[in-house]
Amino acid sequence: MFEALTQNFSKIFERLRSRGRLTEENIKEGLREVKIALLQADVSLPVINEFIKRVTERAVGQDVVKSISPGQQIVKIVHDEMIRLMSPADPKIPFADGEPTVIMMAGLQGTGKTTTCGKLGLNLRSKGRKPLLVAADVKRPAAVEQLKVIGRQLDIPVYAEDGKRVVKICKRAVEHAKKEHFDTVILDTAGRLQIDEEMMDELRKVAAKVKPQQIYLVVDAMIGQDAVNSAREFNEQLELDGIILTKMDGDARGGAALSVRAVTGKPIKFVGVGEKMDRLEEFHPDRVAGRILGMGDTVTLVEKAQKEMTADDAQKLQKKLMKGKFDLEDFLEQMQRMKKMGSLGDLLKMIPGLGSKFEIGEEEEREMVKIEAIIKSMTGEERHRPEVIDLSRKRRIARGSATTTANVNSLLKQFKQMRKMIKQMKSKGFFGKMKGMKGMAMPPGFG
Repeated sequence: MFEALTQNFSKIFERLRSRGRLTEENIKEGLREVKIALLQADVSLPVINEFIKRVTERAVGQDVVKSISPGQQIVKIVHDEMIRLMSPADPKIPFADGEPTVIMMAGLQGTGKTTTCGKLGLNLRSKGRKPLLVAADVKRPAAVEQLKVIGRQLDIPVYAEDGKRVVKICKRAVEHAKKEHFDTVILDTAGRLQIDEEMMDELRKVAAKVKPQQIYLVVDAMIGQDAVNSAREFNEQLELDGIILTKMDGDARGGAALSVRAVTGKPIKFVGVGEKMDRLEEFHPDRVAGRILGMGDTVTLVEKAQKEMTADDAQKLQKKLMKGKFDLEDFLEQMQRMKKMGSLGDLLKMIPGLGSKFEIGEEEEREMVKIEAIIKSMTGEERHRPEVIDLSRKRRIARGSATTTANVNSLLKQFKQMRKMIKQMKSKGFFGKMKGMKGMAMPPGFG
């Protein structure tokens, strides 16, 4: 997400830093470029104007002009104001005591609402909740079946009925949840291709009769200003408690994330960052601002790593590295952990200083898949002792992985270089310095 905006900001700030001492004139010139970058990212014009006004008021002060590193000061001001623009945000869901917490999901057709219901259910279950999905979209053909399929995939129960009386379906679903001891009910309500009175009337009736504790609007981040306009309209007719932005992984502009909070006054709770069901992230303005400005997001990176690697796993890996026993089996294991965390490109963008410098596209991701296939085609002995792999073995491995012997040679050469680097790090006492670090170990070769 935010690729174009991040690249534009990087160029603007690089020019400001290179000028050394700044004047009011070149500060304002830089901020004009910031305004253009925000417009190109499809941020709402009133939001941009207010943002630039606030940044200008702080940036043209004498503290910036006279500071030792004025370029850095400008970056900090833009960063702080961007956080303010998207704040306050609280991804926590206030759960009811002694009864099921009802979460009503609203949104236009095509925003990914039904899929997001499943993602939210999975997210809550991972935190110890017992969710029930409710098929309350009886207008869209196959919507009920889609939710049932998602429920089966995730092993989350789905409540569904034949019939068109949506309010009654939702009320009976809540009663069912109480009886079967579900603590969270997620209502997948009907959408339309555009807002109409019939849809809004149905949503208002569900809200009035069922009294959900939370009402979330699901918005497609890829539609830019239309996302902001629909969010504004929903907010005027429903008492929203928060917003979930979907398809953030496919949005190179990202303007909706910067506009929706300011326009509606409602917090962004979650963002969908991929098609897989576990790709729903809590929204943190400080982390998003860091990503936009190419400053990385190490907190999210560590959280992702902690999900895939326990402290014991990290300790075992560290011991192997210290003893120089890291082999291709370990390398494959680290690669598979990384895959669960997300794409390599997305992970690199979370590392400060790398986000705007490395472009990891489909070709690089395909190379990772190829490497995995090659290692999986090896025997246990070959993974543990790659030095035994001769020409005939290379040919067999290439056939088994649908690659070439050149690909196998390339991997073995890179792995040999990696082992050499690990030995050098060991000789310099690097791993001794790592003792006491908890939570994560950066997969070797990608640190």
